[in-house]
Amino acid sequence: MTVTDSAARRPSTPTHTRRWVLGAAAVVVLAAMAFDTKVVVIGSEHDVREQKFQPDAFGEEQFPIIQKSVETRAVDAVEVAKAIAADKKAAGEKYGVAASIGPIIPVSFTGVVGERKSNYNMVDIDGMPDGVKVRIQTGPALNGTDLRDATGDITFGQFTNQIEYQNAGSAINNQVKKTVLADIDPEKLTGKTVSVVGVFRLVSTKNWIVTPVRLDVK
Repeated sequence: MTVTDSAARRPSTPTHTRRWVLGAAAVVVLAAMAFDTKVVVIGSEHDVREQKFQPDAFGEEQFPIIQKSVETRAVDAVEVAKAIAADKKAAGEKYGVAASIGPIIPVSFTGVVGERKSNYNMVDIDGMPDGVKVRIQTGPALNGTDLRDATGDITFGQFTNQIEYQNAGSAINNQVKKTVLADIDPEKLTGKTVSVVGVFRLVSTKNWIVTPVRLDVK
């Protein structure tokens, strides 16, 4: 008997047996997939749809923290102005928090509100060095990211992109409008005395734009 004859006589695997083997393999694969699959409940912490950056929630959470920090660290504006006049760089390092364009400095002051232009009100503060002009942001629009940068704890690396980083600053400013300026009519402040706690970015020694975290009208 030749090798060819032997091979020819070897019994073949029945069709139903092959089907059983394939079916068993499929069950094993499906079981492995099920074992490796995680069920995510809609709205849970694992739902990636809920993990998108939410500016409003961020602003509501962060503004009280920033407000407390600014109020705790605020220095009399006249003292700060004199220090800046003597040595701008040293004053920024002593009183401020380093930021990309210029240090953010927390200040407090009491003064008489002067003219209003755009979204700002001028404030006349006794004892300020000659030529120093102080404006407070009173809305309706609040510009800049001074409050976002005021503590040094909120950084670009915490966000997915520049848009989220900018939206974070805007959301914090919106909280100022809701909680600090909501009951104040900036058009009627001229001639009134105000006490302010806020921050400004030290770029110009002669022109301050203060974003308030507290503004009391007397």
